[in-house]
Amino acid sequence: ILIQGKPIVSEPTIFKQLLVARFNLLGEFVRLIDMEIENARRGIVSGITIKLNNLEDEILIAKLYDASNAGVRVKLLVRSICRLIPGVPGQSENITAHRIVDRFLEHGRIFIFENAGDPLIYLGSADWMRRNIYHRIEVCFPLKDVVLRDQLLKMIDLQLRDNIKGVTIDNHLANVRNTAETGTRSQVEIYKLLRSAGDHLIN
Repeated sequence: ILIQGKPIVSEPTIFKQLLVARFNLLGEFVRLIDMEIENARRGIVSGITIKLNNLEDEILIAKLYDASNAGVRVKLLVRSICRLIPGVPGQSENITAHRIVDRFLEHGRIFIFENAGDPLIYLGSADWMRRNIYHRIEVCFPLKDVVLRDQLLKMIDLQLRDNIKGVTIDNHLANVRNTAETGTRSQVEIYKLLRSAGDHLIN
């Protein structure tokens, strides 16, 4: 894979399941985004959902713009730094970006690729920042347990619908708050979800 004239090599022979920064992480994320782009062009269901703290790597931002221009719906949950500009016609009109700051400080990194209706889900430590991708050893791993996958997808859906503590990031990178007096507060709903699951295990 060539990006900006530089080879980005994915090395599946080194790691069969893991995505590891400074080895295959960047190349594999590029490959997964390209897979969604190809599916969108072929009329196959596509989509990318990403949750992380910071989004600033130019290569991966450019790939998300490519995905948007190909018709891939991209949903972002970015708690802190976001250099990607969402909602710009002809560049990122299919990208929405959200931010949640509530009682619990979250540090989850979650990467979901629709994969023609059979989502590939990765969890890990890596933000999409230069320091994480090029200068550290960071690891992402696939989530394969069916029960855990279903739980995680429910949590992400709650967070994307959060209109109490969640805000939308506009194309000026400003936080746009929802004015609704009632709605979804994702951390409260996720707490209830996990409490219910825990009670079920105890009983």
